[in-house]
Amino acid sequence: MRVLIIVLLLTLITVNQHGSAVNGGDFAGDYSKLSGIIIPGFASTQLRAWSILDCPYSPLDFNPLDLVWLDSTKLLSAVNCWLKCMILDPYNQTDHPECRSRPDSGLSAITELDPGYITGPLSSVWKEWIKWCIEFGIEPNAIIAVPYDWRLSPSKLEERDLYFHKLKFVYNLNYLYCLSITWNLNFVSVLFDLNLIAVSKINAHSLGNNVFRYFLEWLKLEIAPKHYFQWLDEHIHAYFAVGAPLLGSIETVKASLSGLSYGLPVSEGTARLMFNSFASSLWMLPFSKNCRADNAYWKHFSGGSKHGHHMYHCEEQEFRSNFSGFPTNIINIEIPSIRRFNAYPSVAEVAEANLSSMECGLPTQLSFSAREISDGTFFKAIEDYDPDSKRLLYQLEKYHSDPVLNPLTPWDRPPIKNVFCIYGLDSKTEVGYYFAPSGKPYPDNWIITDVIFEVEGSLFSRSGDLVEGNPGAASGDDTVPYNSLSFCKNWLGSKVNITRTPQPEHDGSDVQVELNVEHHHGEDIIPNMTRSPRVKYITFYEDSESIPGKRTAVWELDKASHRNIVRHPVLMRELWLQMWHDIHPDAKSRFVTKAKRGPLRDEDCFWDYGKARCAWPEYCEYRYIFGDVHLGQSCRLKNSSADLPLHYL
Repeated sequence: MRVLIIVLLLTLITVNQHGSAVNGGDFAGDYSKLSGIIIPGFASTQLRAWSILDCPYSPLDFNPLDLVWLDSTKLLSAVNCWLKCMILDPYNQTDHPECRSRPDSGLSAITELDPGYITGPLSSVWKEWIKWCIEFGIEPNAIIAVPYDWRLSPSKLEERDLYFHKLKFVYNLNYLYCLSITWNLNFVSVLFDLNLIAVSKINAHSLGNNVFRYFLEWLKLEIAPKHYFQWLDEHIHAYFAVGAPLLGSIETVKASLSGLSYGLPVSEGTARLMFNSFASSLWMLPFSKNCRADNAYWKHFSGGSKHGHHMYHCEEQEFRSNFSGFPTNIINIEIPSIRRFNAYPSVAEVAEANLSSMECGLPTQLSFSAREISDGTFFKAIEDYDPDSKRLLYQLEKYHSDPVLNPLTPWDRPPIKNVFCIYGLDSKTEVGYYFAPSGKPYPDNWIITDVIFEVEGSLFSRSGDLVEGNPGAASGDDTVPYNSLSFCKNWLGSKVNITRTPQPEHDGSDVQVELNVEHHHGEDIIPNMTRSPRVKYITFYEDSESIPGKRTAVWELDKASHRNIVRHPVLMRELWLQMWHDIHPDAKSRFVTKAKRGPLRDEDCFWDYGKARCAWPEYCEYRYIFGDVHLGQSCRLKNSSADLPLHYL
């Protein structure tokens, strides 16, 4: 093992020495000091076949390493074969007997799910993120993707794939890479008396944040307690939690009961069958912020069984308040009062049954909060009416009895030096549903009769009627509700600095700042700032004082959608400036300044038709290159713009 580590280290030093001669991009500076690990979200990793499957009535078969998720051609031409390679056994999470699929590896597994001239841009996930890294001179070895089988529960990820052992090895490898860079920089440090270090950051999106949280808890069982925090400080400089469903996602309930195709050419019933076969579907269930589980290590000191929901207990606030901290009850469902046959009949039963007798009895409407969903109360209530309930209850029990972590409990601030929680807000987001029996066979036995949306601090039904409830100060990111995204504000201290700036490049005239704003734990922070109706803003909540040696920040991006935020150019810009600020020896503040934002890339320059010149003339100039098709394309950064980032120290 020692020989292997020495060989890896020597290899990394050699690679870094060769790479140090490469031009570091358009700006002056050594960007090779930056490195990062990407943990993708749900359905954001390619899956490839690990079997030979002959598909009858189709010229397309599945062979080893063929793309499964996502191959739209085979999905359209051989959907039954494709489903065999996708679905899992709902109890033991094993593959279909005829086909197995496993996650792909490397950056290509997370850039485009379905590569192609047309399908590539439509299925792009992390491609723009990686493109930014390339443009600013990040070394190829410095960006590591850690794809995983997003169909599995966390315990199964480790049991089947040893995923968290592999993830730990990746962090160690990345640490060696950063260490080799730091050794090379020692010569510069001595000559110029600079404190130069290599920086490693974690970028996680959506479900990837849940994966990272579970890894941190799993690591506690792998490393001696006195070395745990030292390991984190050495291996992880910053954690960027993008679109984290900290209290779960409401859409999970919709996908479990009626199906959610995500734009795929499959019926909602088929999508429901597939989604409910994945144990990871429960990983994103909404849950109450007032309910927690017993300590993960309690079973080592007591004789009690680890099974049962007695591990899940709630504070009194949970029973005094409505809706478990969410805007409204998440599920309102009609249960038939007369059961002449099952609510999920076969096709023959539907054809033969006389439904007129059911019209004599009024259905019973039941409502369920986030707590009643996550603790299994809801699934037990419909157990006699839905065959998936027993399977979901079985997996839910495994989540609650997980010896490492019960994921259906509220987050504490990760023990990382620098934590940045980033999400979009003020998009129309679903927060509640009304379900009723459809009279059709399973899996189409439920129908959505109404949907409750949160829209910029108000609740509306699908028909546009105002709905009573407890809406938050804003709405979510079109997928995850605001209260789940903004739960990370609890990680901030009692004094918070708030800055609101326009998202596009700006000269600082519309920047608003509030310093030392009081924040009470468990309460939202609502800045007393104005908004222009035509401007999209980004609001920064920053705290570098409450925990010595650590920084915590929350970034809110107006109208940034959940699925597209990882390729949002404003997010890319702010991430880059913050990381550049962190590695620069002349940085004077704990966070990058927000006073102004100018162009950083050629793509940021554009033609100002009103003034008949390139906008931002102090940064951009008109420079035609053969092949340009419009004036804006010929606006490029001036050659003298190499010191642009120095304005943000």
